[in-house]
Amino acid sequence: MDRENFFVVHRDLPREGPGTPQEVGWAVRLAGLPEAAVICDACCGPGGDIADLLSAAPTATVLGVEKHAGFVEAAQARYADMPRVQVEEGDVSVLDRHATAPFDMIWCAGALYLFGLQDGLALMRRALKPGGVLAFSEPCFFTDTPSEAARAFWDGYDTRQDAEIRAAVADAGFRLLGQRKVADAGWEAYYQPMEARIAALRPGADAALSATLDECAKEAQDWRALREETGYSLYVARA
Repeated sequence: MDRENFFVVHRDLPREGPGTPQEVGWAVRLAGLPEAAVICDACCGPGGDIADLLSAAPTATVLGVEKHAGFVEAAQARYADMPRVQVEEGDVSVLDRHATAPFDMIWCAGALYLFGLQDGLALMRRALKPGGVLAFSEPCFFTDTPSEAARAFWDGYDTRQDAEIRAAVADAGFRLLGQRKVADAGWEAYYQPMEARIAALRPGADAALSATLDECAKEAQDWRALREETGYSLYVARA
């Protein structure tokens, strides 16, 4: 997918991945955070989950770290009047070196896969306090026999089944606190605004942008066809 046009499509979207406030609240409750906890939203995109983290942890502060400058600007504008939020441009692969680290909790929705499961778990563990909590969503097959279309949906990523993800969590030195499938409502909260954006961009789009619009629209259509076979699972684990 053309990178420049991908960001044209995703500009001003409310979130950069599937999720619901209920899932954020569930994860924070499992974490059992201390007073004045420091939460890192790793790869926060435009900040779609930050308000829900603040609501679920009313005495916590949230640091959003995001690599794409456009998303950083959107999140900073979104939370400009909230003193418990800081959003900055940064590289999550060196999160353990951040001045605010180590963290009480890291929330990483739909982004750990960027590092690979094992490497992602290891880098997050390095950035957590002893006993800190990681909550992350990971591509998962919900069947023992996923179709070729379900495998292709993740574009070559080493997608696993739940038992394999649980084993990787344990191997990385975490104790699993809970797991749940990311709800269909969370996917629609991501795809429906994107589809509205696609429709708005169609008139006058050149060939390159039109191709990207088609790819983005197909992704949403494919997920709806494959949602019984694959999607994200959300894991909460203590270091």
